[in-house]
This record gives sequence, C-alpha cells and structure tokens, in this order.
Amino acid sequence: MTSPTSDPASVDEKRHENIVISDPDAYLSLEEREAIDKALVKKLDMRLIPWLCLLYLASFLDRTNIGNGKIEGLVDDLHMTQWQYNACLSIFFVSYSLFEPVSNVLLKRMRPKIYIPLIMVLWGLTMTFMGFVKNYSGLMAARWFLGLTEAGLFPGVTYYLSCWYRRREFGIRAAIFFSAAAVSGSFGGLLAAAIAKMDGIGGKRGWAWIFILEGIATALIGIASFWVVVDFPDNATFLNDDDRRRVITRLKEDQQASAGHEELKMTYMWDSLKDWKTYTGCLIYMGVDGSLYAFSLFLPSIIKELGYTSAKAQLLSVPPYAAACLLTIIIGWLADKYNKRGIFNIGTSLLGVLGFSILLGSRGIALRYVAVFLGALGIYPCIPNTLAWVSNNVEGVYKRGVTLGIVIGWGNLNGVMSSNVYRGKDAPHYTLGHAVILGYLTIGLLGGSILQWFLLRAENERRINGERDHWVQGLDLQQIEALGDKKYARST
Repeated sequence: MTSPTSDPASVDEKRHENIVISDPDAYLSLEEREAIDKALVKKLDMRLIPWLCLLYLASFLDRTNIGNGKIEGLVDDLHMTQWQYNACLSIFFVSYSLFEPVSNVLLKRMRPKIYIPLIMVLWGLTMTFMGFVKNYSGLMAARWFLGLTEAGLFPGVTYYLSCWYRRREFGIRAAIFFSAAAVSGSFGGLLAAAIAKMDGIGGKRGWAWIFILEGIATALIGIASFWVVVDFPDNATFLNDDDRRRVITRLKEDQQASAGHEELKMTYMWDSLKDWKTYTGCLIYMGVDGSLYAFSLFLPSIIKELGYTSAKAQLLSVPPYAAACLLTIIIGWLADKYNKRGIFNIGTSLLGVLGFSILLGSRGIALRYVAVFLGALGIYPCIPNTLAWVSNNVEGVYKRGVTLGIVIGWGNLNGVMSSNVYRGKDAPHYTLGHAVILGYLTIGLLGGSILQWFLLRAENERRINGERDHWVQGLDLQQIEALGDKKYARST
C-alpha cells in the first residue's frame, strides 16, 4: 500500500512498471494470443485513426485555403502586391517551424487529451478572424498566429501514433493519417468553389467566407476533441487494465522504449542532435515538404494558368489529390508489409521528378495536367513514409519526439521557399518555381533517400559482423535498454 507521503512521480512509475510486467495473456496459446492481438489493434484503429484524420484534414485545409482565396480576389481586395502575398505565405512557416521542435515535449507534459484540442480551438479562432482582415498587416498577423497554433498537430500526432503501434504497423497508420492532406486538397477545392458562391452575403467577399466557415468548423471539432482524443496507452480510459497491459507489452516486445516511463532530460535532445539519422531525415524531409507546400499552395493558380476559369481550376485540382490519397495508402501498406521504406521513397520520388520535369519542359496543356498528377503521386506518399522511416530508427520517448520535431520543423521551414518561388510575373509557365521544386525532389527527396538507405545498410552490416558488440559488453539488461536505438538493427 502506498504511503500518503509518497512522491507522486514515483507512485506513477511503480504503477506503470506493474502494467508492463504483468502480461494478461502469458498462459494462452499462440492462436489465442494472435486473435486477442488482432482484436486489440482493430479497437485501437477504430478509436484513434478516424478522428486524427479529421483533425489533420482541418489542419491542412486551414493552412492552404489561402491559395483558394487568392483566385477568388483576396490579393486585389486587400490591395496587396504579389510580394506581400508571398510574405503572408512565408510567415506561417516561420512561426510553425520555430514552435515544432518543442511541441512534442509539450504534448508529453500536457497530455494529448488537453494539448491537441486546445491548439485546435486556438487555430480555428485564428482562421475565423482571418476572414475579417482589412489589409496586408492584418493578414500577416493572422498567418503568424495560425502557424504558431497549428505547429503542434502534425509532429504531435506522428509521435503519438508511434507510442501506440509497432514499427511494422506504424507506416500504414501514418499514411492513412497523412492522406487527409490529399483529401483536403480535393475537398478544399470543392468546398472553396461552393463557399465562394456566398460572395456578397453580409458584405463579405467569397474568400472571406472560406476563412470564416472553415475556421468555425475547426474550432467546433477542437471542442469535441476534448472528449474524443485519448491519452497515451498507460492511462487511456477507453481501454481496460488488461488491454493497457497488452498495448505496452506488445511495444516492449517490439523493442520500443517508448512503451515505458521516461523522465525528461536534456541528454535526449543532445542524443538527437548527435545522431546522423536526424540530419539525413532533415535532408529527405526538406526535399519532400518544400515540394509539398509549393504544390498545395499554388496548384489552383497553376491549373488556372492552363487557361481555365477560377471555378473550373478549383474543381480540376480535385483529381490529382484523389490519386495521391490512394497511392499514399498503398505505399504505406506495402512499406509496412515488406519493412522496406527506403526503396519505396526512392521509387515514388521518381514520379515527382518526372512530373516536374514535364512541367518545366512542356507547353502542352493536356501533358502539363498529366504532369500535375505525377507531381502529386511523387510527393504525397513520401511524407508519411519518410516520417515512419525516421520514427522506426529512433528510440526513446523524448529522443524520438525531439528528432521528429527537428525533422518536421526543418522541413516546414522550407515552406518559406515554397511561398516565394511561384511568382505572378512568371505565369503561365512558372519556370523558376518548377525548376526549384525539381531540384528539391532530386537532391533532397531522391538523393537523401538513397544516402540514408546506403548508410543504414552499412550500419546493419557492421552489426552483423560484430563490429558493434563492444557497445553492450559488460552491461546489464537495464543499461542495454537505455541504449535506445543502438540496441537493434536499422530499418531500411
């Protein structure tokens, strides 16, 4: 029995250790354990994935709907120059990237059930008030606060999912979650086309109604999330005690220290900064994320410059996103099945390289629209696949959280570049924009994926040959556990 004067942290630690040690299925047959495990994963999927997808759909919709607003007259109504519009795009990524590296620490400290709904309500309100801005300064301020409040969701949920699923189960869940970004591209175009018909109602322009209605929807989803979002496995209330033990036990069996209790220490940040995988992850994610934002922010404008009206450009942006959503899920499933993420990154990125090469060199309308499809197919699947690859190779609650924060933050900082390479004066061919994105895809995504794939294979060879055995010599089990991602083979 615990003394009333016991330290709360030590009490929690002892409770958590009891959960880990006690396996409720220890004496069942293999077939019985597999049936229970399958039912447990299905329960987790049904409880976690659909709502998280809805949250990210709202997030991506809110950060990119400014592109829909632009072709509905936003720039002219606020008397902005093209440079000022690009600055409004850029400022989002500055605040977004600055806050991302610490967001996962806050998620862990504040609990997902509080942190995720809170930031959603805040960015929903920011988005709503963006519909009331009167000038460039107001739009700049709104975009700054939108980036600040949205920063915690994507790295937070990526890290959060890694604390629930085994490494070979994580990729498809991350892919389904991220596919909401592609869905938001499709849905966003249709929604913007419909909302824009409210032009003039209440004295507001169509672009203002896009911001107002989508912001209100996000805030309402955020409020509902206080009851829907759940905490980490050891205290998730939708699971009974046995199921909580099962979740933690299966992660332990998967050699994931994130299943256990871990106190915040500065050493985890330094471990991440000293790990070469952090920097190859940054290179790859820079290549794909910079391309993603350029594509999503400017796709309506690119299609419009092919000779279509604003309404038709909104609608024609739907099919490429739908195709990208489907391929994202397929790649996530295949990468999990074969446990080979690098090869799928390399192969998929070639589609993007081909697409932007065509956009750069072709003047035919039909061929350029096909190239838009290839661009979407080459970019979207690589976002969750890259993050699953990073997550699979980093262990420890806080080290993984910091690493994901750094990688995603650096990738999103390249949104500043994305916001400025598609200049109005370069229409209709956008030679500069297409060339820069082609470089990002070739050097960052394709080149970085090849580099990391070779380095991980080389490290695995060293372990097979016994060149890393000295790391564990003379250590007890607890010390070996503390080695984190040094204690198991790399996921290529």
